[in-house]
Parts: sequence; structure tokens; C-alpha cells
Amino acid sequence: MTVATIDQKKYGRLLARALPRRIVTEEEYDEMVVLAGELTAKGESALSPEEGKLLELLGILVEDYDDRHYPLGAGDPVAILAELMEARGLTQKDLWPLFGSKGTTSEVLNRKRGISKAQAKRLAEFFHVPADLFI
Repeated sequence: MTVATIDQKKYGRLLARALPRRIVTEEEYDEMVVLAGELTAKGESALSPEEGKLLELLGILVEDYDDRHYPLGAGDPVAILAELMEARGLTQKDLWPLFGSKGTTSEVLNRKRGISKAQAKRLAEFFHVPADLFI
């Protein structure tokens, strides 16, 4: 595997345009995500070595922001479920098929019953997240 040489001047110009920095606000986050998306859309084989390094840096900055503001697995399963429901505009009724009944859904969301492993798997598939978030 060969390592591409970075042209310092080209990379400097890219950095000057992108102004990558530790992300503090949602607006900065959005800017960095848009820029990373533009680079990703070019395709890995079409990126210059300098663009590849910039994309790597943007990924680190975005991941840092996500980890600080939206830690996964740190919350309790019901809170995570409630957050996912809110983000997607879902109601309890939308989850009835996943829990098997209206009553079970209500009991889980009201913390009167835990989420079973089978339910966690169904929730994970439905929300496209790891099942361990619900266990």
C-alpha cells in the first residue's frame, strides 16, 4: 500500500477555505457536515490526497462534537427510545407492532416494564441503531 504525499501548499489552501476547528455550535456542526458530504460525494477514488486528509480531519471534528453532545449508550433505554420517537415524530401507537400491544408499549414508556431482548432487537431494526441501546 502506498501512502500519497500531501502537497503542503494545496492542503494549506484547502484548510484556509474550510477553516476546520473544534465544533462548538449546531451551525458550525452543520457547516462541517455539509463540507464532509461534498467531499464524500466526490467518491474516494476522485479525492486528492489533500482532500482525503481534510475529510479525515472533518470526520474527527464531527465525531468529537457528536460524542460530546449526543453520547450513545450513556442514557437509559426508555430515554433513548423517547428521543428517537421525538426525532422521528412518532407516537406510542407507531410502536404497538414492535411491542406487540398497546398495553405493553404504554408500560415500557411509563417505566413499568423493561424492554426485553427481543423487543430491543425489533427496536434496533426499526430505528437502525444498535440493539444494546435498549438493553
